[in-house]
Amino acid sequence: MQQTKEIRKFLFSQYFSDGLRITFGVILPPLILAQMGHLETGIAISLGAITTSVPDNPGPVAHKRNAMLVCILFMLFTAFLTGSINQYPVLIAVELFLLCFFFSMFNIYGNRASAISTAVLIIMILTIDQKFSFTTLLAYTGYLAAGGLWYMTLSLAVSQLRPYRIAQHTLGECVIAIGEYLKLKANFYNIEIDPDENYEKLIAQQIIVHEQQDNVREVLFKNKMIVRYQTNTARLLVLIFSDLNDVFEQSMATHYDYRAVRSTYGANKVLAEFNTIIQNIGNELENMGVDINANERLKPLYDFQPQLTQLKASIDQTENNLVLKKILVNIRNIISRIQTIYSYFKEKKLGDMNMSSEKDLGRFVTHQNLDLKLFYENLTFKSSIFRHSIRVAIVCVIGYLISKLTTGAHSYWILLTILVILKPAYSLSKQRNYQRLIGTFVGGIAGALIIYFIKDETVRFAFLLIFMIGAYSFQRLNYVVSVLFMTPFILIMFSFIGFGDLNIVRERIIDTFIGSSIALIASYFIFPSWEYPMLKGYMRRLLLANYNYLHDVAEGLTGRGFNITEYKLIRKELYLSSAAMGSALQRMLSEPKNKQRNVREVNKFIVLNHMLSSYIATLVATLRGGETKQVNPVHIKSIRKALYQLYEAIHVLKYDEEKLEVPEIRVSEPFLKVIEDTIDSKLITEQLGFVNNVAGDLLKICSEMERSTPESPKRETIQPA
Repeated sequence: MQQTKEIRKFLFSQYFSDGLRITFGVILPPLILAQMGHLETGIAISLGAITTSVPDNPGPVAHKRNAMLVCILFMLFTAFLTGSINQYPVLIAVELFLLCFFFSMFNIYGNRASAISTAVLIIMILTIDQKFSFTTLLAYTGYLAAGGLWYMTLSLAVSQLRPYRIAQHTLGECVIAIGEYLKLKANFYNIEIDPDENYEKLIAQQIIVHEQQDNVREVLFKNKMIVRYQTNTARLLVLIFSDLNDVFEQSMATHYDYRAVRSTYGANKVLAEFNTIIQNIGNELENMGVDINANERLKPLYDFQPQLTQLKASIDQTENNLVLKKILVNIRNIISRIQTIYSYFKEKKLGDMNMSSEKDLGRFVTHQNLDLKLFYENLTFKSSIFRHSIRVAIVCVIGYLISKLTTGAHSYWILLTILVILKPAYSLSKQRNYQRLIGTFVGGIAGALIIYFIKDETVRFAFLLIFMIGAYSFQRLNYVVSVLFMTPFILIMFSFIGFGDLNIVRERIIDTFIGSSIALIASYFIFPSWEYPMLKGYMRRLLLANYNYLHDVAEGLTGRGFNITEYKLIRKELYLSSAAMGSALQRMLSEPKNKQRNVREVNKFIVLNHMLSSYIATLVATLRGGETKQVNPVHIKSIRKALYQLYEAIHVLKYDEEKLEVPEIRVSEPFLKVIEDTIDSKLITEQLGFVNNVAGDLLKICSEMERSTPESPKRETIQPA
């Protein structure tokens, strides 16, 4: 059952959809032209299509179109230049250095620009060993252009014919990620699972959720058909995403001392019931995500009412059950949000459902600055992207010189391996290195077996299609699996053009090992970028995000209420800062031990920030739910104290000349003063006590870290988007 669900999830995913589109765009030209006796022409056109497909990542159609056009122009320039000088090794070495540096600097402009960089450099490498006359070079660049324009036309046509599919796919993946997050939350109520290990998995999944949320914002709020022409489908997508963010916030608002919860209620069956119902909610969301991906009408998987009734009865039979009742309230709120999403599909028209204006929606999207000034500002060794670009340039020249000393006919594989493995951070290069080696070795064996045992070309072609679809489907999902499929796909392809012996398998594996070794050594010794100098910057930005989050809650406590748009912008910034901090720690843990600093403190810092966000989210749920309109002035004193501690923590961490605008603590007296303690007031007092304790612990950790590292490292001029 679980395997069937995973297969269905993959088959209806954006990844598989991309794999099918790219495979069709790449395989069709050589397939047609081979029938006419022009296989080489078809391969050149196919190469142009492959290159243009690299920056064709999910996003607004206009961004995809512009990226593919720029990619085609740079591809033609690079191919023509390389083809003109490839008989002169010295000029090729100079070109490698200059173009590798120039295009690697594109990393400062974000992931799509980085993809253009990779695609263009791949074309340069593949063109190095080819011999051209002026006429054949013009023909070759023409074929590349034809392939690029063909693929771009195909991609844009698919987007126009199904304008909402990219948004549906991205939203579906986000729903699935939130479902997996909730299932990890459920594990805290399973006494057989270690809470510390589960917490590490939870933080890692939280990073994935935040990244998926940002992808959805990019696709939804930069799509003119959605924000301008508010059709029923457009409204539906935006409303679902809005409710999903609230579901995720509600799930964060259920944070407790799980060891204490287990100690108090471990002998009671109620924890197992909590585990079951939260697991079911996670399954419900995963099923919803798959239905959205499949463009099917959402169908509920469970009837939660009997489970809620049974859970309430078990809680009523438990002593000292206040904590359990609060958890039950959150679960009811999450289920209510999910049922609200299902209710949208019962409406024939969503016209009377409010949707934010184009201006408001645009504020939720991160805008990438393409100013040339950004390029010049990063031409300094303070910039990790500059150091990375110099490293790529040097190492590619070294790889080229080594490839000239080898006797293989496809020694450019060394350069390709170096190019795809080298990343700005050492940890990413190390991870990509292992993935490349494993995928190439296993895929090489699979390819060799197919070439050796299967002589029927029709069967081989069927395997070729399967491996192509797999390689392109997994290239953004799982790199090792992508390489595992890519290697036999390339080997089988070579067998069709006359290179069918097993020597090519040996050559590819050896060249991959050479390129991987060069790339990994270079990442460590040539202008390396380690994570620890930048940790304080990430920490300060996360503290500031939580500070602003709590400051917004303070406005609610004074009786002024919430500006929903501003509140959601603050929440979005918190999620992104949290994801960036978690990713930085994960990268540092992949680095050599002697390059890791304050691991225990940083890990505790992340945990405490997650706890703080959860406690604040609980306060928000209380205030927005209208459970209390009466505020004790003691709450204002408490929240001022918490804000002050966060304010101090931000300023304790010295991080070069970085300027962070920290709002002054301006929390006025409440409009409504109630001296007596009501039940709601006591709950807020308790929650603010938790907030204060965590804020105090964060201040202590920041102070300890600052004392242990008296020198303040230089910050990066620009962080990659």
